[in-house]
Amino acid sequence: MTILILMGPPGSGKGTQAKVLAGRLGVPTISTGDIFRASVAGGTELGRKAQQYIDAGEYVPDELTNAMVRERLAEDDTRSGFLLDGYPRTLDQVAVLDELLAAQDRRLDAVVELEVDPEELVQRLLRRAELEHRSDDTEEIIRRRLQVYTEQTLPLIEVYAERGLVIPVDGAGEMHDVSQRILQLAESLLHRDR
Repeated sequence: MTILILMGPPGSGKGTQAKVLAGRLGVPTISTGDIFRASVAGGTELGRKAQQYIDAGEYVPDELTNAMVRERLAEDDTRSGFLLDGYPRTLDQVAVLDELLAAQDRRLDAVVELEVDPEELVQRLLRRAELEHRSDDTEEIIRRRLQVYTEQTLPLIEVYAERGLVIPVDGAGEMHDVSQRILQLAESLLHRDR
């Protein structure tokens, strides 16, 4: 059983690399964005509540996010492990995840942190904005998003680093090269579990 968290700043390719890593490990990727969309599409009570925040352009509060993750982790496909993408994002969510795992007699194996130079991230995101015609992704907004990520994520990485769980992965360069680094990590994790 392998339980991982993948963290990385906007533009690091985290979503793409989460799929690569989860595919190699044979576990589902659990993305809070996907959970929100599925709950909204399914018309669940939690989905309706989340939709109110999403429609207002606000973050879904920890209480709702935690409840949705709790439901998702109770599904059968998570029995052999899972990879979390986009969760936890706050110290409260770290505590809730700890409780969830303890209640299921499971443990977190590692936190994979994609590291990319901020200037490379800015250039990646500006290219993406141009290719996808995202006029709202200006350099100023991109730099602010990166600052917010650093402010909000650094405390979580520090908590997990104190537990000896953080594995930094160089996220610079071509997507294929980063995937190869991720796959090498996957091999070491699979080998360790045997």
